[in-house]
Amino acid sequence: MNSVAVYSPWRDFWEHSLVGPLRVIYRNKRAFAGMLILLGFLFMATIGPEIVELDPEYHYAERFRPPSLEHPLGTDYVGRDVFAQLVHGSRDVLSIAFLAAFFTILIAIAIGMLSGLQGGMVDVALMLVTNAVLTIPSFPVMLIFAAVLRVRDPISLAFILSIWAWGGLARAIRSQILSLKEREFIEAARLLDLSTYHIIRNELLPNVMPFIAINFLTLMRNAITASVGLMFLGLIPFSAANWGMMLNLATFQSGAIYLPQGIYYVMAPMMAIILFQLGAVFFAHGLDEVLDPRLREG
Repeated sequence: MNSVAVYSPWRDFWEHSLVGPLRVIYRNKRAFAGMLILLGFLFMATIGPEIVELDPEYHYAERFRPPSLEHPLGTDYVGRDVFAQLVHGSRDVLSIAFLAAFFTILIAIAIGMLSGLQGGMVDVALMLVTNAVLTIPSFPVMLIFAAVLRVRDPISLAFILSIWAWGGLARAIRSQILSLKEREFIEAARLLDLSTYHIIRNELLPNVMPFIAINFLTLMRNAITASVGLMFLGLIPFSAANWGMMLNLATFQSGAIYLPQGIYYVMAPMMAIILFQLGAVFFAHGLDEVLDPRLREG
């Protein structure tokens, strides 16, 4: 007896948006390069600290050494290996960026979907709050929160970064929901008296997930910039190996930024941030092509 295949929007999303697209990404050389860069950072943050040993001892005789086989990125102002610091600091930086993007998306989905589906006074009230969030500059607010709340762990910092980052995405999700809820399949779901939870989970979310997936990378990029900026200003007391703290120490503590021999210590975290941003932009470009059939046809 032959079984009848049941259509599942989630299965359709996984099959067409996450499995097959590897072929499309490979053909798009820029997207493929971006994927390799992001995979390199993922490897560095997860496995790198287990492979590369970080020596916390000071070796003043080795301070500000240029790159060599023993020290690929040179040494800092007390003779510690810069590459080891970069590898160990990547775990904090990328963890904060991932969590901040995740928290931001959860808030944006909740606000945007509730506003678009409910309409009326709920929509007006939520959009009023969203407009206020978009109007007030985010970085000064994060400075105040970081200083007042005494952030000492990545999860708290990620939550602070997400508090003022969800506005634009929430408005975009609301616009998509307003368009989707007028479609025939949503009307059919309502006529069948399906629950709101079912409509959101099985009808709406699969249709907005491609847009959310692309924005996830953008949110991670913004979170890295914001978190490193807060650490650079000395408002978040994480380890000295963190990229932001490396920049802080190079600028305010050791004066490496003013010394020609300290250029490698200054440039290492800066280039890591730039390279991650570049990889995210390249990969997001390819992901946009993968998730948009019209771009694939072109």
